[in-house]
Amino acid sequence: MTATKLPPQPSGPLPVCGDHPDINGLYQRLSRFRSSVPSEQFPAEKDRYVLYINHTCPWCHRAVIVHALKGLADIVQVVEVDARDPTHGWFFSGFRGPSRDPIHGFKWLKEFYSMADAQYTGRITVPMLWDKKTRTVVNNESSEITRILIDGFDQFLSAECQEANKGASALIPSNLRNDIDQLNAWVFDNINNGVYKVGFATTQAAYNEHVIWLFQALDKLEQHLAQTNHQPFLFGNHITEADIRLYTTLIRFDVAYYNMFKCNLKMIRTDYPRLHLWLRTLYWSECPETGGGVFKRTTLFDVIKRGYSSIMAGNGIVPIGPMPNIMTLSKGVH
Repeated sequence: MTATKLPPQPSGPLPVCGDHPDINGLYQRLSRFRSSVPSEQFPAEKDRYVLYINHTCPWCHRAVIVHALKGLADIVQVVEVDARDPTHGWFFSGFRGPSRDPIHGFKWLKEFYSMADAQYTGRITVPMLWDKKTRTVVNNESSEITRILIDGFDQFLSAECQEANKGASALIPSNLRNDIDQLNAWVFDNINNGVYKVGFATTQAAYNEHVIWLFQALDKLEQHLAQTNHQPFLFGNHITEADIRLYTTLIRFDVAYYNMFKCNLKMIRTDYPRLHLWLRTLYWSECPETGGGVFKRTTLFDVIKRGYSSIMAGNGIVPIGPMPNIMTLSKGVH
């Protein structure tokens, strides 16, 4: 019997996308390159930019979802970097993605950063938006990359797909922009990054403090969804950027953060009925609002479980549960 090929496993606990703890055991996020598209330096052009992602990473996942919802496959190339070394960072292993970068033939993601800035000594993070023409990093901040993808390439899309023409169904409707910005900032600090503050806390005091804050935030979101103008999605009848940014954390909650990050006071599926319904609606829906099932297609539970288990344990053992990975919208399970 042929042995199953396993992906390279990092040794020791490494954060998924390049975060790092401060002296109090709290987690901070770092980004170095913060340019935008379109701009004078980086105009919107077809087949000029490459988005480097990893499917374990929730910060990458938000960009992947927007890329798919917007139909940018022929406009912005996506390349998966599928492995990470504890010393040298992300690299192309060939297990899932290519064995080398298809653009420059690089083996290591750090080679891109060195090409962009020979003096760069910061962390090598994903997602990362690369400019093939000037051979530099455009941006490595996930929230800004997501905004770039939302409308930065709309000139290449049909009129009905352009954000300016979508009205209430835009990912960031003009009348909700301030509300979305405020909710995004709050969700980032308390939930998106909150699970990392818990999972990578290096002191008991930091862990105790942030696990309580995390679940208080989830309690608040549960009440947010109780309001009729916040159903079925966070701001009503249409999916917004806020739904995407919350989804990528909550879809990982029961299968990774609950056990591997010790975020184990409650589970989404058993303790938050409104959040659970919201999550399953996004995952299972194949209606035009979800791009015909983009949330489901881009959520790779096996990759997520394998990635987080290697980060936290380093022994290659992948937890089986919980089962199922996500429940259906009906009484049955998937």
